[in-house]
Amino acid sequence: MNTRIHLFIPALCVLLLTACAAPRKADMSELRNSKPASILVLPPVNLSPDIRGSLTVLSTVTLPLAEAGYYVFPVALVDATFKENGLSLPDQMHEAPLAKLQSIFGADAVLYLTLEKYGSSYVVIDSQTVVSVKARLVDARTGTLLWQGQASASDAEGRDNNNGVLGVLLTSVIHQLASNIGNPGHQVAKVASARLLSPHNGGLLYGPRSPNYGKD
Repeated sequence: MNTRIHLFIPALCVLLLTACAAPRKADMSELRNSKPASILVLPPVNLSPDIRGSLTVLSTVTLPLAEAGYYVFPVALVDATFKENGLSLPDQMHEAPLAKLQSIFGADAVLYLTLEKYGSSYVVIDSQTVVSVKARLVDARTGTLLWQGQASASDAEGRDNNNGVLGVLLTSVIHQLASNIGNPGHQVAKVASARLLSPHNGGLLYGPRSPNYGKD
């Protein structure tokens, strides 16, 4: 019995140390060296079946970038410029030569977004709206990968499921009606974009327009 205890205690200590260890931060050296001040955000390539996903997520990423201290090219201007050059789909925009993007917009960096999940899913009697997006920030002048990340959000987070089957069923029906009438993914996309890009959430570093620039 004592032998088992002696074997168990070291294993438990390792487990506790692993659980308490701080998460490893992403390498930010390239981003620090590049010091981009302006970011061109390309519309997300949408891998989800919901056609609303790309524009919805695009409308939510500019705020956390601007709050972080970067100049973000206006979405409407970017869209019009691409269409004038015969590029109307996100896939086409992502394939545009980096040097061409830099010459047209003069951006320091380009943000490539991929929308992996967007919309509502239904499991038995419950449902949830999920948004999952990943991103790459590339230096428009050199082609160097400056940063990459991924984040997800769901409207089921923090939901109270202690109201029994009837309560869960009612919540699911209300959620489904809201999905059919409006676009509940917009609010979820805001959370996912903030988690992905905001410096205080472990996203990008603060930009030169932020009073916190250089402090992270």
